[in-house]
Amino acid sequence: MKKHISKWWVVSGLMLSFGAWAESTANAAPGPDMLVYIQPVEFTNPIKLWHPYTDYWFYQGPPVEAIAVDKLGKAYGKVEVCDANQSGRALVWLQPKMFYNPQVQQFYGKVTAEVYTGIGKHIGTYVGEANVRGTLGLQAETRIKQSYALAIDHVVSKMKADNALQAQFGAAANQAAETTPCSMVTLLPTNALRRALPF
Repeated sequence: MKKHISKWWVVSGLMLSFGAWAESTANAAPGPDMLVYIQPVEFTNPIKLWHPYTDYWFYQGPPVEAIAVDKLGKAYGKVEVCDANQSGRALVWLQPKMFYNPQVQQFYGKVTAEVYTGIGKHIGTYVGEANVRGTLGLQAETRIKQSYALAIDHVVSKMKADNALQAQFGAAANQAAETTPCSMVTLLPTNALRRALPF
């Protein structure tokens, strides 16, 4: 009898613990609608824009991240930066590129967005490009941000025009969509993504 009682108390304790966990999960704040991922190398390794008389070094990650979270958030709701413990209904992997042509004094910005569902299914690739006139020696940071902002606007407009993508987002919003944490990003079924990721 004592053994049965002790087992009952153990089982009851597990049941109570599970109940508390389920309640806390149910009451937890909903996750983001979209997560933005940018390779860590874009925050640690600067790129150089070349000019015959001066060079300009900068990190692509910070400006692209800030602009993308703002613009995608306005278009798709709650958008956050991808973290290992986060999960969302969609993941957007952004790949920025910047080039400067000193002969025509133009900044050429390009942003490629690979969009995945919350469970890691690839939905589509969207490329935005833009150019802004300016010089490296005068407000280069401002011109770089303007170029990236226009490129991301281009990406968002392409995403909005993709009916299949909009249907996917609509279905995810209307039901309990499965989500995948950002720690699983290296397992996404794209060979190019696996080669590009540094971890």
